Amino acid sequence: MDNADYLDVALRLANADFSEVETVRAALHEEPWWADRLTERDVRALRPVGAGIADVLDAAMKSDARAAKGAVNSLLAKHPLRPTLSAGHAHEHDGAEPNWHIHVADTDAPPATEVAAAAAWGMAHGIVHYGLDRWGRCAATECENYYLDTSTTRTKRFCSPRCANRMHVAAHRARHRD
Repeated sequence: MDNADYLDVALRLANADFSEVETVRAALHEEPWWADRLTERDVRALRPVGAGIADVLDAAMKSDARAAKGAVNSLLAKHPLRPTLSAGHAHEHDGAEPNWHIHVADTDAPPATEVAAAAAWGMAHGIVHYGLDRWGRCAATECENYYLDTSTTRTKRFCSPRCANRMHVAAHRARHRD
Protein backbone atom coordinates (compact mmCIF):
# COMPACT_ATOMS: atom_id res chain seq x y z
CA MET A 1 0.00 0.00 0.00
CA ASP A 2 1.08 3.57 -0.49
CA ASN A 3 -0.01 6.82 1.13
CA ALA A 4 -2.92 7.28 -1.31
CA ASP A 5 -4.24 3.87 -0.27
CA TYR A 6 -4.00 4.86 3.38
CA LEU A 7 -6.01 8.00 2.64
CA ASP A 8 -8.64 5.84 0.95
CA VAL A 9 -8.78 3.65 4.08
CA ALA A 10 -9.30 6.78 6.19
CA LEU A 11 -12.21 7.97 4.02
CA ARG A 12 -13.79 4.51 4.04
CA LEU A 13 -13.56 4.44 7.84
CA ALA A 14 -15.13 7.91 8.09
CA ASN A 15 -18.00 6.64 5.93
CA ALA A 16 -18.28 3.18 7.51
CA ASP A 17 -21.30 1.77 9.27
CA PHE A 18 -19.92 0.41 12.55
CA SER A 19 -23.13 -1.39 13.55
CA GLU A 20 -21.86 -4.87 12.58
CA VAL A 21 -18.60 -6.64 11.83
CA GLU A 22 -19.80 -7.40 8.29
CA THR A 23 -20.43 -3.75 7.43
CA VAL A 24 -16.92 -2.81 8.54
CA ARG A 25 -15.54 -5.77 6.59
CA ALA A 26 -17.37 -4.43 3.56
CA ALA A 27 -15.74 -1.03 4.07
CA LEU A 28 -12.34 -2.73 4.16
CA HIS A 29 -13.06 -5.12 1.27
CA GLU A 30 -10.02 -3.92 -0.68
CA GLU A 31 -7.77 -5.04 2.19
CA PRO A 32 -8.73 -8.68 2.79
CA TRP A 33 -5.70 -9.18 5.04
CA TRP A 34 -7.52 -6.90 7.49
CA ALA A 35 -11.16 -7.56 6.63
CA ASP A 36 -10.95 -11.35 6.87
CA ARG A 37 -9.53 -11.20 10.42
CA LEU A 38 -11.81 -8.44 11.73
CA THR A 39 -13.66 -9.18 14.98
CA GLU A 40 -16.25 -7.37 17.10
CA ARG A 41 -13.39 -6.16 19.29
CA ASP A 42 -11.73 -4.57 16.24
CA VAL A 43 -14.99 -2.86 15.31
CA ARG A 44 -15.25 -1.39 18.82
CA ALA A 45 -11.65 -0.19 18.54
CA LEU A 46 -12.18 1.33 15.08
CA ARG A 47 -15.42 3.18 15.89
CA PRO A 48 -13.62 6.11 17.61
CA VAL A 49 -11.06 6.15 14.78
CA GLY A 50 -13.85 6.67 12.25
CA ALA A 51 -15.28 9.42 14.46
CA GLY A 52 -11.85 11.03 14.77
CA ILE A 53 -11.41 11.07 11.01
CA ALA A 54 -14.88 12.61 10.67
CA ASP A 55 -13.72 15.32 13.11
CA VAL A 56 -10.72 16.02 10.87
CA LEU A 57 -12.90 16.19 7.77
CA ASP A 58 -15.49 18.43 9.42
CA ALA A 59 -12.72 20.81 10.51
CA ALA A 60 -11.21 20.76 7.01
CA MET A 61 -14.58 21.59 5.42
CA LYS A 62 -14.81 24.59 7.76
CA SER A 63 -11.21 25.58 6.87
CA ASP A 64 -10.40 25.32 10.57
CA ALA A 65 -6.68 24.58 10.38
CA ARG A 66 -6.20 24.50 14.14
CA ALA A 67 -8.97 21.94 14.70
CA ALA A 68 -7.89 19.81 11.71
CA LYS A 69 -4.29 19.75 12.91
CA GLY A 70 -5.35 18.92 16.46
CA ALA A 71 -7.64 16.09 15.34
CA VAL A 72 -4.99 14.58 13.04
CA ASN A 73 -2.30 14.83 15.71
CA SER A 74 -4.64 13.21 18.22
CA LEU A 75 -5.20 10.27 15.85
CA LEU A 76 -1.46 9.94 15.22
CA ALA A 77 -0.73 10.01 18.96
CA LYS A 78 -3.37 7.39 19.76
CA HIS A 79 -2.45 5.16 16.78
CA PRO A 80 1.28 5.55 16.16
CA LEU A 81 3.02 3.96 13.24
CA ARG A 82 5.31 1.05 13.94
CA PRO A 83 6.64 0.41 10.45
CA THR A 84 8.11 -2.94 9.49
CA LEU A 85 9.56 -4.09 6.19
CA SER A 86 8.00 -7.20 4.70
CA ALA A 87 9.00 -9.43 1.80
CA GLY A 88 5.46 -10.75 1.52
CA HIS A 89 3.63 -13.85 2.71
CA ALA A 90 4.57 -16.01 -0.30
CA HIS A 91 8.28 -15.22 0.06
CA GLU A 92 8.32 -16.05 3.75
CA HIS A 93 6.36 -19.31 3.38
CA ASP A 94 7.05 -20.57 -0.15
CA GLY A 95 10.37 -18.97 -1.08
CA ALA A 96 8.79 -16.90 -3.88
CA GLU A 97 10.36 -13.66 -5.11
CA PRO A 98 10.05 -10.90 -2.50
CA ASN A 99 7.10 -8.54 -2.74
CA TRP A 100 8.65 -5.71 -0.76
CA HIS A 101 6.32 -3.45 1.16
CA ILE A 102 5.96 -1.71 4.51
CA HIS A 103 3.40 -2.48 7.17
CA VAL A 104 2.49 0.44 9.41
CA ALA A 105 2.01 -1.79 12.46
CA ASP A 106 2.90 -5.26 13.68
CA THR A 107 1.10 -7.75 11.44
CA ASP A 108 0.60 -10.07 14.41
CA ALA A 109 -1.44 -7.38 16.20
CA PRO A 110 -5.23 -7.24 15.82
CA PRO A 111 -6.33 -5.77 12.46
CA ALA A 112 -7.68 -2.65 14.19
CA THR A 113 -4.14 -1.71 15.24
CA GLU A 114 -2.84 -1.51 11.67
CA VAL A 115 -6.07 -0.11 10.20
CA ALA A 116 -6.11 2.72 12.76
CA ALA A 117 -2.43 3.58 12.18
CA ALA A 118 -2.90 3.43 8.39
CA ALA A 119 -5.97 5.65 8.52
CA ALA A 120 -4.32 8.21 10.81
CA TRP A 121 -1.24 8.31 8.55
CA GLY A 122 -3.42 8.53 5.43
CA MET A 123 -5.41 11.43 6.84
CA ALA A 124 -2.22 13.28 7.78
CA HIS A 125 -0.84 12.78 4.28
CA GLY A 126 -4.16 13.83 2.77
CA ILE A 127 -4.08 17.15 4.61
CA VAL A 128 -0.42 17.71 3.68
CA HIS A 129 -1.01 16.87 0.02
CA TYR A 130 -4.45 18.43 -0.59
CA GLY A 131 -4.81 21.07 2.12
CA LEU A 132 -8.19 21.84 3.66
CA ASP A 133 -10.28 22.96 0.70
CA ARG A 134 -10.76 19.69 -1.20
CA TRP A 135 -12.92 17.78 1.28
CA GLY A 136 -16.71 17.56 1.18
CA ARG A 137 -19.90 15.72 2.01
CA CYS A 138 -22.03 14.10 -0.63
CA ALA A 139 -24.83 16.31 -1.94
CA ALA A 140 -27.07 13.34 -2.72
CA THR A 141 -30.29 12.94 -0.80
CA GLU A 142 -29.92 10.41 2.03
CA CYS A 143 -26.13 10.22 1.70
CA GLU A 144 -23.73 11.90 4.07
CA ASN A 145 -20.48 10.30 2.91
CA TYR A 146 -17.28 12.30 2.94
CA TYR A 147 -15.17 12.61 -0.20
CA LEU A 148 -11.94 14.12 -1.49
CA ASP A 149 -12.29 16.32 -4.58
CA THR A 150 -9.29 15.68 -6.81
CA SER A 151 -10.93 17.19 -9.89
CA THR A 152 -9.03 19.95 -11.65
CA THR A 153 -12.08 22.23 -11.47
CA ARG A 154 -12.77 21.50 -7.79
CA THR A 155 -16.46 21.01 -8.54
CA LYS A 156 -17.11 17.53 -7.15
CA ARG A 157 -20.40 17.34 -5.26
CA PHE A 158 -21.02 13.63 -4.86
CA CYS A 159 -19.10 10.84 -3.13
CA SER A 160 -19.51 8.39 -6.01
CA PRO A 161 -20.78 8.04 -9.57
CA ARG A 162 -23.71 6.08 -8.13
CA CYS A 163 -24.89 9.03 -6.02
CA ALA A 164 -24.31 11.48 -8.87
CA ASN A 165 -26.27 9.33 -11.31
CA ARG A 166 -29.11 8.81 -8.85
CA MET A 167 -29.48 12.56 -8.32
CA HIS A 168 -29.16 13.39 -12.02
CA VAL A 169 -31.81 10.81 -12.95
CA ALA A 170 -34.13 12.16 -10.24
CA ALA A 171 -33.63 15.72 -11.53
CA HIS A 172 -34.25 14.59 -15.12
CA ARG A 173 -37.47 12.80 -14.14
CA ALA A 174 -38.64 15.81 -12.16
CA ARG A 175 -38.09 18.11 -15.15
CA HIS A 176 -40.03 15.79 -17.47
CA ARG A 177 -42.93 15.11 -15.09
CA ASP A 178 -44.57 18.41 -15.88
